[in-house]
Amino acid sequence: MPMNALHRRICRSDSWADRMHGTTLPWATRDVDLGGEVLEIGPGYGVTTRWLAPRTGALTALEADPAMAADLREGLGGPLGVDIRHGDGAALPFPDAGFDAVVCFTMLHHVPTPAEQDRLFAEAARVLRPGGTFAGIDTRLSLRFRVIHIGDTMTAVDPDRLPARLAAAGLADPGTELGARSFRFRAVRPS
Repeated sequence: MPMNALHRRICRSDSWADRMHGTTLPWATRDVDLGGEVLEIGPGYGVTTRWLAPRTGALTALEADPAMAADLREGLGGPLGVDIRHGDGAALPFPDAGFDAVVCFTMLHHVPTPAEQDRLFAEAARVLRPGGTFAGIDTRLSLRFRVIHIGDTMTAVDPDRLPARLAAAGLADPGTELGARSFRFRAVRPS
C-alpha cells in the first residue's frame, strides 16, 4: 500500500524500531502465545519481524508489496529463518487452521477499504487453529497521524467498533485496549 516519503523514513528509522521493540510490541503481544506457528500480516520494512523472529516457534510473514517482500526475503529469510511470502492479507495463500497465532502491527490502516479489512479478519480466523489468537495494534486517529499519511492509503480503524467486526469475522472474545497513540486488539478462533 502506498506510503509517502516522510512515512517511509519514519518506518525505517532507529527511533521507530526502538519504540516498537522497547514498548509497543511487548504491550501488543502481552499474554499472546508466540511459541508455535505464527503468521505476521504486513511486515513492511521488517521492524516487527526482526522482533518477532526469535520469540516464535516458526514465523511466516506475508507482505503485499512485492519489492518489500523480496527485500525482506533477502534480509530476514536466511539469517533469521523467516518464511517471507508475497500476497494479500485479504486472500491468504495458506490452508485452514495452519497457525497458532496471527499478528499484524500498525498496518490495518493501510488496507484500502473497511470491506478489505473485514476480509483480512475473516482470513485470519480461517487460518488460525482452534483456540489460536489474532492480535495486533494499530494507530489511533489524530492530527499527527493524518499529517504523516498525506498521500498514503489510510483507512483508520475505530477501536470501539473493532470488536464487533472481529466477531462478525468468526472470532470469539474480541477486545481492544487503548494506549497513548495506538490501540491493541485480540480475539481467538473458537475451539
